[in-house]
Amino acid sequence: MPTDLLLVLGGVGAGAFGGLLGLGGGILIVPILTLGFGLPLTAAVGTSLVCVIATSAGAAAVNVQAGRADVRLGMLLAAGTVIGALTGSLVAGLLPERLLAGLFALLMTYTAASLGRRLFERGRPATREDEPVDPTLPDGPGAPAYRSRHLGPPVAASVLAGNVSGLLGVGGGIVMVPLQHIGMGAPLTTAVATSNFMIGLTAAAGAYAYLFRGDVDPRLAAPMVLGVVAGAWLQARVADRVPVRVLRAVFVLVVAYVAVEMGARALGGS
Repeated sequence: MPTDLLLVLGGVGAGAFGGLLGLGGGILIVPILTLGFGLPLTAAVGTSLVCVIATSAGAAAVNVQAGRADVRLGMLLAAGTVIGALTGSLVAGLLPERLLAGLFALLMTYTAASLGRRLFERGRPATREDEPVDPTLPDGPGAPAYRSRHLGPPVAASVLAGNVSGLLGVGGGIVMVPLQHIGMGAPLTTAVATSNFMIGLTAAAGAYAYLFRGDVDPRLAAPMVLGVVAGAWLQARVADRVPVRVLRAVFVLVVAYVAVEMGARALGGS
């Protein structure tokens, strides 16, 4: 099968899963390019960030129009992720590839464990995060409860998410979704949609340094971007049909698999 077609198909899968989970597709694009096509990790990260921009563009408009994304919260947290992405992308060029792979694997392991614990909880009483909310409501007495909490720590954590994006090419969603869902108590569907809305800004900030260093190969990026846009567009139109528990289970399985693969790479495996 031609390489370009494989890249397009890989992009469709990454865009669909990335949009479904609020990750931007980078969590799959980086392993696809490194493990499947033998691309150096820094080049895969740079290409991934370009694709994350496309994923966000393909899904964000639909999520905002459907009232699933909290635009106010997303713009606030994006201020931190953009700063973090700029610094992370500059540092990435100075770090050994195996160290980057190890950091990627550790992050995936932590995220899978955090959400996996909730997946297997039985008989948990309903909390505010389980209640339906309207993320389009303005600030004030009627605003969602998660938005009225002290936002200092989440904004600070969003800088870390931006660093992760710039270093590892995952768009920051791998941190922002658990941050909003677990840390702030936002419903998972709202956290995913809001992450999809803001990761484009984050990835654009991080991609600049990779483009400047020549770490993005347009011949690989172009077909994958086409696939990513198609996958994200399709996902955004079926998002409401996916049960939250299924969404969480897919998230955990995908993240755990990537953790194992990237861990093996960090340890010198194939």
